[in-house]
Amino acid sequence: MPSYVITGASRGIGWGFVKHLSEDPSNKVIGLVRNAPPTIERVKTELSDRKNIHILQADLIDNAAIKKAAADTATITSGSLDYLIGNAAYTDGFDQFDSLGGLLAKVSPEELTRQFHNFMDTNVLAQVFLYDAFLPLLLKGTAKKVMSISSGMGDLQFNRDYDLDHAIFYSSSKAALNMVNIKFGAQYKKDGVLFISMCPGVVDTGYADKILPEQVAKLQEILDKFHAYSPTSTGPSQPAESVKKMLSVLDTLSIENGDQGKYVSHTGTDRWLP
Repeated sequence: MPSYVITGASRGIGWGFVKHLSEDPSNKVIGLVRNAPPTIERVKTELSDRKNIHILQADLIDNAAIKKAAADTATITSGSLDYLIGNAAYTDGFDQFDSLGGLLAKVSPEELTRQFHNFMDTNVLAQVFLYDAFLPLLLKGTAKKVMSISSGMGDLQFNRDYDLDHAIFYSSSKAALNMVNIKFGAQYKKDGVLFISMCPGVVDTGYADKILPEQVAKLQEILDKFHAYSPTSTGPSQPAESVKKMLSVLDTLSIENGDQGKYVSHTGTDRWLP
């Protein structure tokens, strides 16, 4: 029975993983969320016939809670884990539509510093502690695969080629996460644990609903650059579609094939938009 742990499982892509993976009753699906009761209720309401879903409460930046979640997972899975999917991230719209110069002009140094730590503490440092907590289980697993949800915004060349000046902290945190996976991959290659960074593509997770009127022009500028990069792209996909593509790619990746530490998209390539 393959076992999966998914962080950020309450909505969006994380919920998409829970919903898709639990379709197979032989899978053990463990979702980590900051606030468990609403997600437990959602499972009861939408997926009441699926007894292979377990929802555990653990804020990603609470190291003690993550360690407890790992201990609780060990009870559910008899001490092992096959797949760890690091989906949870800090994605506040703070820098989504501003250049660094724009932020410096309107935000205090104290607020800029606070937001920097929000992004880096959650999207980078918390992932390190997450891996540390679950590695003893992964080492006893069969598949031994760790996949972090990254972003094409973490690709230095992509940002450079298309003059993408927005989302500096988010982009930097994803670039740092990619390096974390390379480093963990280098250490645990001999133990057979595969670490992968994967971009899900542009996914409709409701972010467009929060756009302010003054941000519309910048959004259009960004979309125009994305279109220049991929003229045939049809726009955001739904979480379920992205999840299926990512899992299909993950199935093909292995240490034996030279994939350790790779940074790929849901297409299995370094094309962030199809």
